[in-house]
Amino acid sequence: MEIQGTVAEGFEPVRDAFVRNFATLGERGAAVAVYRDGRRLVDLWAGTRDIDGTAPWERGTAQIVRSATKGVAAAVLLLLHQRGELDLDAPVGEWWPEYKTAGKERTAVWQVLAHRAGVPVLDRPLTPEQAADPVLGARAVAAQAPAWEPGTAHGYHAQTYSWLTAELVRRVTGRPVGEWIAEEIAGPVGADFWLGLPDAVAGRVGRVGRGETPETGPGGLRTRPKRAVSDAYADPDSLTRRAFAAITPLPDENDPGYRAAALPASNGIATADGLARIYASLIGPVDGGTRLFTPETVELARGERSAGPDRVLVVGTRFGLGYMLHGSASPLLGEGSFGHPGRGGALGFADPESGIAFGYVTNGFRKSVTADPRAQALVRAVGVCSAGR
Repeated sequence: MEIQGTVAEGFEPVRDAFVRNFATLGERGAAVAVYRDGRRLVDLWAGTRDIDGTAPWERGTAQIVRSATKGVAAAVLLLLHQRGELDLDAPVGEWWPEYKTAGKERTAVWQVLAHRAGVPVLDRPLTPEQAADPVLGARAVAAQAPAWEPGTAHGYHAQTYSWLTAELVRRVTGRPVGEWIAEEIAGPVGADFWLGLPDAVAGRVGRVGRGETPETGPGGLRTRPKRAVSDAYADPDSLTRRAFAAITPLPDENDPGYRAAALPASNGIATADGLARIYASLIGPVDGGTRLFTPETVELARGERSAGPDRVLVVGTRFGLGYMLHGSASPLLGEGSFGHPGRGGALGFADPESGIAFGYVTNGFRKSVTADPRAQALVRAVGVCSAGR
């Protein structure tokens, strides 16, 4: 496998791990980027741009990143708070009156970000076409009765996070969330990230699909899910199954119409460098330029708001405000890290203590939900490198 790109001195183990992903973990096409203190130290890519093709992955090849989109969407709400436009402790209904129904009257904005809003499912799932309509999506989640009293427990809002966050952004700013991200985040920091793919860059995006899942990952990491998790996904009445089935049938992630939609829970499109660059900008200036989060907002983002048994994912999870935190379900670089994986592949995160920001994208999705073995192998290599700083 011919690996393209560059690695700074001292970060060669990341390249070695990237090579092993192709040699032993069945990687088809992928890229990884790492920044430290706003400077890019790793920028690697290899394989094919399409999981079912032969054209090579090139610099600037982008892929759909699924739930890694959630971390960028969370940055929108936190930046609105930072600017004094959104009170995270106020009820959602203060900006979105239609949401004040069926026991959701007191749901706070922060509870949406921390997956405590109690609406991970829709009693009437939306089709992919309906899900792409922000008005229909917002109307559906506003009418939904919560599965638990908001604020009393947490459970991953796999799909409904899209309409919850997008409608809040629209009500507060009057702008679509994808437009806000383009103009206030991706544009200012020079990041290749799109929520609502423009026609002008569609040719850079590869085709994704399901990849083969190895029995074990690096170091013998077992990739088969626990029985309780498997049972939850198999049970059509479980919160797990219903949360992921809030859009039914599953969208075709290669469909141009789906890619052009703006679903903050699931269909952002990015390069590895784009993801890493955004996270780098959250914790410091990038290339001596833009910094997005103040230190106070960084602490808000990574302050633990939910921890323990997750009513949807069934395992123990930890969330800050819109971000997964380091833990057994989603290992990152260390206790202070915050970020978000994409189901079966992508990962973006920042670690303020080390100054590291990380982005990984792939065209081959696996069965893993929060801790893909390929991404974890790269994270461990980054940890070795940053420890020797």
